[in-house]
Amino acid sequence: MFYWVMRNVLVGPLLRLAYQPWVVGGKNVPRTGAAIVASNHLAVIDSFILPLLISRRVTFLGKSDYFTGKGLKGKIVAWFMTGIGVIPVDRSGGAASEAALRTGLRVLREGTLFGIYPEGTRSPDGRLYKAKTGVARMALESGAPVIPVAMVDTEVAQPVGKTIPTFMPLGAVIGEPLDFSRYKGMESDKFVLRAVADEIEYAILALSGQEYVDAYAASAKERAARGEPAIPTSEEGPGGLPLPEVEKPQRPKR
Repeated sequence: MFYWVMRNVLVGPLLRLAYQPWVVGGKNVPRTGAAIVASNHLAVIDSFILPLLISRRVTFLGKSDYFTGKGLKGKIVAWFMTGIGVIPVDRSGGAASEAALRTGLRVLREGTLFGIYPEGTRSPDGRLYKAKTGVARMALESGAPVIPVAMVDTEVAQPVGKTIPTFMPLGAVIGEPLDFSRYKGMESDKFVLRAVADEIEYAILALSGQEYVDAYAASAKERAARGEPAIPTSEEGPGGLPLPEVEKPQRPKR
């Protein structure tokens, strides 16, 4: 109920007015049943715009820091994150990563949509980075289809360091569901997990038209913090496949 009120009464109408969200391929989201919504991650606002574009509720995981802030601001942020369906998790790795995986699987067992960013963190420069294998393991263990999504222009509205996004049209392109049932029972095979993660990331790349970097976004951020040069753009796509010839998607004409 709280989610519905936030999406349709309190916050959603304001976001729609400010960002005029648009979507291409909305019909690719199944009307019922569990599915993994796997998206590129360009800005914080992704997690607010994407749920507006999908009629069904989408549950995301969010870093626990969002729920532990102090003072009035901290309480407001925690209240807001709860209202939009974000589940707090510790993202420090190891046991925390396993707990996040289990939380996602629990959401999928309930027959709902689970949102995840395969890159593991926001892109530092608008390029698409290598997918972590968590999304692949979740897909194989749950048996749920994966819906690839490309967010569009959110990094323009909210570049790194900008708190309040610029008011402008923002959208997403949603691809056809990916079925990985052929790998059932192979979720412990690291080579299969890598292949599945790369296939998911390639599908996102084919929708977004981004430049691809064959390295993890977290590593790129660490290099930037040390003042080192950015990692070069790859001449191949995920899994060594040829780069898709796709231009950056534009808002459809009305």
